[in-house]
Amino acid sequence: MSTIAALFVGVIVLFGTRFVEQAIIWGLVTFIVSLVIIATLDLSFKPDDPDPNKPRLR
Repeated sequence: MSTIAALFVGVIVLFGTRFVEQAIIWGLVTFIVSLVIIATLDLSFKPDDPDPNKPRLR
């Protein structure tokens, strides 16, 4: 998902400005920001409670 967003933003910036350096920078910034947002959202959800009759370590 992060890669797709970065490529999308990079292509849009490249066609808008015709500067390859700016397109690369905006693509990398988009990749990092979206990766951090996805990781934060993944950490914010609590997993389901396990069955109390099953051992935790297996």
